[in-house]
Amino acid sequence: MPRLSRPLMPIHSTRAFIAALALAAGAAVPLSAIAQPAAGKPAGTDSAVAGKAATDSQVPVRRITLYRSGVGYFERSGNIDGNSELQLRFKTEQINDILKSMVLLDLDGGRIDSVSYASKEPLSKRLASFGINVADNPSAGQILERLRGTNVKITTTDGEHSGVIMNVEKRPTVFHGSAGSTAPAASVFELPWINLLTDKGVRSFDLTKVSGFEILDKELAAELNKALSTIAEYRADTSKTVDLRFAGAGSRRVVVGYVQESPVWKTSYRLILPEKDAPRSEGAKGSVVMQGWAIVENTTDQDWTGVNLSLVSGRPVSFQMDLYEPLFTYRPMVPVPTIPGVMPRAYAGGTAAIDLNSPLDDEFSSGFQRRGRAAPEMQRKAEREATTRIAGGQLVNSAAAAAPAITGDDMVNYAAQSQAQAGEVGEVFQFEIESPVTIERQRSAMIPIISSNITGRRVSIYSQTDGRPNPMRGVEIVNESNLQLLPGPISVFDAAAYAGDAQIGHISKGDKRLLAYSVDLDVNVLTRAQNASTTTRLKIVDGMILRTISSTTSLSYAFDNKDPKRARTIIVEQPRMDGWNLVEPKKPLEETQQLYRFEVPVEAGKTAAFSVTQERTESESVAIASYDMPSILGFHKGGKLSSAVLKAIEEVGRRQAEINTVEREIAELDRQKNEIDAEQSRIRENMAKIDRASQLYTRYMTKLTDQENTLEDLRERRKAAGARLETLRVAFNEHLRTLNVE
Repeated sequence: MPRLSRPLMPIHSTRAFIAALALAAGAAVPLSAIAQPAAGKPAGTDSAVAGKAATDSQVPVRRITLYRSGVGYFERSGNIDGNSELQLRFKTEQINDILKSMVLLDLDGGRIDSVSYASKEPLSKRLASFGINVADNPSAGQILERLRGTNVKITTTDGEHSGVIMNVEKRPTVFHGSAGSTAPAASVFELPWINLLTDKGVRSFDLTKVSGFEILDKELAAELNKALSTIAEYRADTSKTVDLRFAGAGSRRVVVGYVQESPVWKTSYRLILPEKDAPRSEGAKGSVVMQGWAIVENTTDQDWTGVNLSLVSGRPVSFQMDLYEPLFTYRPMVPVPTIPGVMPRAYAGGTAAIDLNSPLDDEFSSGFQRRGRAAPEMQRKAEREATTRIAGGQLVNSAAAAAPAITGDDMVNYAAQSQAQAGEVGEVFQFEIESPVTIERQRSAMIPIISSNITGRRVSIYSQTDGRPNPMRGVEIVNESNLQLLPGPISVFDAAAYAGDAQIGHISKGDKRLLAYSVDLDVNVLTRAQNASTTTRLKIVDGMILRTISSTTSLSYAFDNKDPKRARTIIVEQPRMDGWNLVEPKKPLEETQQLYRFEVPVEAGKTAAFSVTQERTESESVAIASYDMPSILGFHKGGKLSSAVLKAIEEVGRRQAEINTVEREIAELDRQKNEIDAEQSRIRENMAKIDRASQLYTRYMTKLTDQENTLEDLRERRKAAGARLETLRVAFNEHLRTLNVE
């Protein structure tokens, strides 16, 4: 019986323990023995149709359509005879896509019998079915606890001991510190102990001192071995076979199509500029040569031999769904119906029947997208004879190996011949490679798909946001061909010399784009910004002065072309500010969501100036009293305030003056009253200190009487002034509320 001879505690909670248990369970079962079907029963004979086996070479991949969404459509076709079975092999991670998208056609009178594949039961469910469940990666103590009632032999420091496992428990154990140690004199730890029922009774052992154990039950040891073999098989299971069975008589044509994950095919371009530009006359259009290459990768385990390849620019919705792994739904545990015992002279009620077959299974729908068979029809212009090929990263003239250096005209007049027809299929644009393509497994290829003259001209592009004192050399291209240019890098060749790199996004037919490929060091740029704000108009709205303010911002450019031979057409990119209107120039060359673009010609060796002005008009409301009369008169004299508004402001001033006069009158009455109140307080204080029969006391009384009469008059006048002030204020507010003067 195999034995485990490693200390238990160091691997008490590690994954390494699972591997170590294989030694305790006996010899591992070979994976080949597990995977093979029962003897005498070949795979596939369970079907109603037992046919001849067809090979991959009979139904090879003949058409591949690659999308830019990370998937590819693969179509196999070929001839089979009678009842046949075709076995295809896929990577395990591809099975879900195959189950979701596979299309099968058995033409010429045949039919599809079945599609079968090895099931993939969840690992945790498979492991839970063995006698020892190791699905949750249990620790050594947990394994021994699950072996309760099992005969084991353990090896400790004092020998071997056999018995039946009663349980595994934790006990507090005291450890004493060594002499001279900084640790506490005594420490208590919870350590695992195992209790065995032996011939001499129950004995307990400290698991930290157990160096190994042996499972004496051969069946349980075999179960542990199977569980560990299942883990190894699950990890090594990297590919699966799918068996397709066709039923019919005679030779027939079959088609197998499916979608699977594929690398996104990419594009790269070569833009060749002529040595001489088109004349800068009105309506003249230059021409440049655009070469496009498709980069395709075969990451599958099969060679693509003579396949018809299509490259689609569309991005169909594509997702993954786990259809391969069996799905088990939760089913509640319902108690068994019972009937209580019948008591004398009492009637027992029966329990209602419980339906245990409620539908719980989920339904998954899978569909496929049939591929359009309409071939794109397109006439390519025969504009030039293709005698130049691209090899080893260099343009090589096929006429002679030792030819002189090529010129710009050579590159313009000769280009790599495109191998693709471009056109629309349904709602997508695709390139159909004319000749069959062969790409070996795990290799890539570059295929020329575009070779066309398109409208283009040299430009320099300046944007102040770039932070450079020089513009960028660039090209303005117009896609007047029937092609769609897909995103990718562009290598620019100017007069047969590499000039720089650029990048484009998606360019539809008829679209125009700017490309920048290097810094134009022959042109210097100076800029100057100016900002100003001024009041343009004042009017009265709801009793408030509405002030209209016009703000302008100008950015002036000065271009100095130091190239004495070649003029420049400079495209100026000016930031477009929200809420601002373009004043000068009146109209841009073109605009985007964030930019205006303007065209500025600069002759060779000359300078040119250019200015862009944007304006914003805004309004603010202020109280009429916020402006003094001299300012109001100044606005009126400057034509920013009408005579009607001036007259209205004067009327508001008159009404405000009336209110101010009454307020001053009330303030004066209050002052007089306060003075009399203070004087009376002084007199009463003095009267309290003198004899009432004295002449001074009589004099004070006379004065108090006169002051009371005066106070009565002041109160009456104060009351009347207050009422008059309230009337004036109400009238003033009503006047302002309805005051609107242009």
